[in-house]
Amino acid sequence: MKNLALSRSSLIEVALLSITLIWALNFSVIKGNLDEIDPLSFNGLRFLFAAAVIWGALLWKGQSISVPRRDWLPLIGMGLLANLVYQGLFIIGIDYTYAANVAVIMGTIPIWVALIAHLFSDEKLDLLKSIGVALAFGGVVFIMLGGSKELDFGSDTFIGDLLTIAATVVWGTYTVLSRNFLKRYTALQFSAITTTIGAITLFLVGLPSMTTIAWSNVSLGAYGAVIYSGLLSIGVAYIIWNYAIQEVGAVHTATYQNLVPVLGLIFGVILLGEELAFQQYLGSALVIGGIVLARWKKSKRRNIKPQITNDRKAPSKPQREPELLEE
Repeated sequence: MKNLALSRSSLIEVALLSITLIWALNFSVIKGNLDEIDPLSFNGLRFLFAAAVIWGALLWKGQSISVPRRDWLPLIGMGLLANLVYQGLFIIGIDYTYAANVAVIMGTIPIWVALIAHLFSDEKLDLLKSIGVALAFGGVVFIMLGGSKELDFGSDTFIGDLLTIAATVVWGTYTVLSRNFLKRYTALQFSAITTTIGAITLFLVGLPSMTTIAWSNVSLGAYGAVIYSGLLSIGVAYIIWNYAIQEVGAVHTATYQNLVPVLGLIFGVILLGEELAFQQYLGSALVIGGIVLARWKKSKRRNIKPQITNDRKAPSKPQREPELLEE
């Protein structure tokens, strides 16, 4: 059983790494094709693919969905928050600003998750978790400051930056609120419900724009971008993200968001022959160190549990066990 638990924990870490890879490519995929397909149409189409892959996984697993009447309105709210609001802010924001700006701003997601979780949930922000999140976010800042192009938060990108900041706050709120629902629904069930709500609303919002596009002139690359972004960046990634929140917590899961700009730098070195500055190597090390620290804290808590419960001398300090098992 111990080996099984270790194996599942390792699989979660690998899965989280895989979606950071998908998301790192997704920035370029989206940005490079918004000239052919406008943001509203792009969002509406890719969510159809996202909903299809999630429902396919749900049927393959043989899971059914039964929603109590009391959950309908909250679930609709979650679907609108994660998809109509967040995705709308994100895709319009990236259309109005630079990719570097978006990468820095999206790197603040763990900060928002940690703060919101600390204020409104039982996942409190302890010292080591704070250090891990701060290291990871600091790494993102070093990466972006070490680039060859200066960050530009001037007036020409102000709207895009502001929309992206709003998107990070919305996604942080959604991540924390998801934990309550993931106690009653599987990751697949929750993903299917919220993504379906998003697919319906985003398709209706994008429909007027879709009627104005000359689809015969759209390149295969742009169609491929819609499929990639829908199937992988939303469909597969949402399933993994929600499952990870369910298993390892919101703050631990959100910390992996900081790996996205790191992977973007790696792609630049391998695919484009770009050279990294010292600050970018340092930033990458800080990001990885922050994630390792967050994981080490989780493992430490698991290892302490049997020591406290099996030690017969422990009753002198009975109040420490709930604190250690808080997550």
